[in-house]
Amino acid sequence: MLVSDRPSGKEPARPPAGRLPPGARVVRDGRARLRAGDAFLTGGAPWGVTRLSPPARPFARRLFAVGDQGLLPAEGLERTVAYLLVQRGFAHPIVQPRPVAAVTVIVPAFDRVDLPDACLRSLAGLDVIVVDDASTRADAVRRVADTHRARLIRHSANRGPGAARNTGAAAAGTPFLAFVDSDCTVPPGWLDGLLPHFDDPRVGMVAPRVRPRPSGTSLFARYEEMRSALDMGPDPHLVRDGGPLGYLPSAALVVRRAAVAETGFDAGMRVGEDVDFVWRVSDAGWHARYDPSVEVHHEIRVRPLEWARRRLQYGSSAGPLDRRQPGRLAPVRPSAWNVATVALLLGRWLGAAAGVTTASTVLLHRRLGKVEAPPWLTAVVAGKGVLADALAVGHALRREWWPVGWAAVACARRSPVAASAAVAMLAPIALEHVRSRPAIGPVSYAALRLIEDAAYGTGVLLSAVTARRPGVLCPQVRWPTVRRRW
Repeated sequence: MLVSDRPSGKEPARPPAGRLPPGARVVRDGRARLRAGDAFLTGGAPWGVTRLSPPARPFARRLFAVGDQGLLPAEGLERTVAYLLVQRGFAHPIVQPRPVAAVTVIVPAFDRVDLPDACLRSLAGLDVIVVDDASTRADAVRRVADTHRARLIRHSANRGPGAARNTGAAAAGTPFLAFVDSDCTVPPGWLDGLLPHFDDPRVGMVAPRVRPRPSGTSLFARYEEMRSALDMGPDPHLVRDGGPLGYLPSAALVVRRAAVAETGFDAGMRVGEDVDFVWRVSDAGWHARYDPSVEVHHEIRVRPLEWARRRLQYGSSAGPLDRRQPGRLAPVRPSAWNVATVALLLGRWLGAAAGVTTASTVLLHRRLGKVEAPPWLTAVVAGKGVLADALAVGHALRREWWPVGWAAVACARRSPVAASAAVAMLAPIALEHVRSRPAIGPVSYAALRLIEDAAYGTGVLLSAVTARRPGVLCPQVRWPTVRRRW
């Protein structure tokens, strides 16, 4: 069973060999691209370049041609190719929903009796354990649990959401566990669309999309509907460090007991315990999947101070996470080549910048020698690397380095360097607004976006000081490596 307090220090069990769930279709990842006809794939999690063998190319062509409806691979070679693409994040499975038993839902609760009541009502008919984490209104929580026929376990002292989930999991006897926060409500049949993912023996956890519950028409309510911190977006993902989606929130999360039997949530963390949990299970080789075809809803904070305070709390998890996962939360990991190129361009030394770019592209082409990438594809990869690093710096200037970033925006008219930093900060926000078309004007949207990032960044800054973890503020420059020939 899951431990009831802290992770035992043991690694999660290693997963068995995986396979595509029976009857599953596969759909291409939205960021994946076929290159050089159909000889190469770019994308995946983490992003990379893969050379397709000639037998795999016909299926890849068909997969990219059918679009969002996906493709049912034939037995044999096509299923093998499909699963290889799924394992790398170039494609995602579309499972067939069906009723599945043998799951226990665990709901940690602390006060706010109205929220657990709505949550348990939506979970009617399921095996549910409510863990009361020492609520001040214990009798009211008990009445709610009894009303909805849920088992109740009570902590004598408040120990945090991670410990509450561990306690519930230890009391459950099913091979699958679903963690649902008390401020969430789920639709009928929500598990039917998630549990079939576990037909792949390598899948250790699956999460649905967590959307905000409609909460009025105020500016913050409209913003939350577009930018909820728990909403991981409309696209499916293989959740992996270095990929487009690197963690899952535990507001609604289904796990395989065998994948987490020796770990559990770290009860020493009040915020960020779900990130740590997902990282440890994923690091052991289990797949974590995000399936937005299933949606649950959660309560949102629309009062400005509560909204900003919550973002600051999220950022405050950086120090404790860095203590457990050193170096993983560096705000940016730029290539030394790209740093040099950008610095030379800002200094208007165009010839030197061109020389550095050429040298880095040549070395990258040598590194891609195993996949035999053509020179033009190497140039595309190099260009994407420069753009990605610039955007990452802009992101850090909005969050962890926000005081510097805001100063750059203020000085943009007087300094080319500050103007470049401001563009890196603000251009992605402008693109977000164009793509999402929220019911908020561009100026208001940009202002709230900057405030949100600054609140999170303030939490990181405070956490770096109180936890003595300066690494969460420091960039990790990727230096060129030299391989010796023996």
